[in-house]
Amino acid sequence: MKKNKLLVVSMAAVLSLSLAGCSSASNSTSTSNNGTVAVKELKGEELNKIEKDDKEKEKYLVIDVRDANEYKEGHVKHAINIPLADIEKHAEHLSAWKDKEVVTICNTGKKSKEAADKLVKAGFKKVSNAQGVKDYKDYEIVKFTTLLAHEFQAAIDKKEGTFIDVREAKDYEKGHVEGAKNIDVKNIDKDLAALLPADKNAPVYTYCYSGNRSSKAAQKAVELGYTNVYNAFDGAKEHEYKF
Repeated sequence: MKKNKLLVVSMAAVLSLSLAGCSSASNSTSTSNNGTVAVKELKGEELNKIEKDDKEKEKYLVIDVRDANEYKEGHVKHAINIPLADIEKHAEHLSAWKDKEVVTICNTGKKSKEAADKLVKAGFKKVSNAQGVKDYKDYEIVKFTTLLAHEFQAAIDKKEGTFIDVREAKDYEKGHVEGAKNIDVKNIDKDLAALLPADKNAPVYTYCYSGNRSSKAAQKAVELGYTNVYNAFDGAKEHEYKF
């Protein structure tokens, strides 16, 4: 009887080790200073759902690692652009996301997988590689450029271009980018065109509380034919901009 019990325990241990080995083989892993971190695979349907949810989207940083021209031709909503070759030197700018959810994406998942591995090696702990934009056809695609806080602040400091503030009027009146024009999100389709410059190649910057309302203004500007439209991913409630 004891021998049978020992045999069962031994077989269970072997099976457990075998399953662990299979699990490790099926996941892409990289080693960081904090141990082994798995790069998760994220289906297009899941990412699409995240990007369409105004609250859920704030928990994720999506990085499109294609070159700038491909990104500008159309990308996943709210994704920033850092080409694969530049991912390591930009890691410092992304340090606030080291313990948060970061998603990499490209056309097919190959370049984004390389980028994901580099981020893990740089110490990022929750990295996912998303299904590519050519593999999943139902992504919501936009053509404005998404900027992180330090990039948007640089644009403010430069004092060039048209700034569209999509916050409520009471908050706009408390403080806003110098020269910014305020618009109600409900009136974007009707009133935005009147606030934009005549030159459709001139830079247009949009911002709000969290990047959600302003993304609607940014996409509308693109639809109106503007070619250099930028939206602040970090809104005024998430980052204290120097207006």
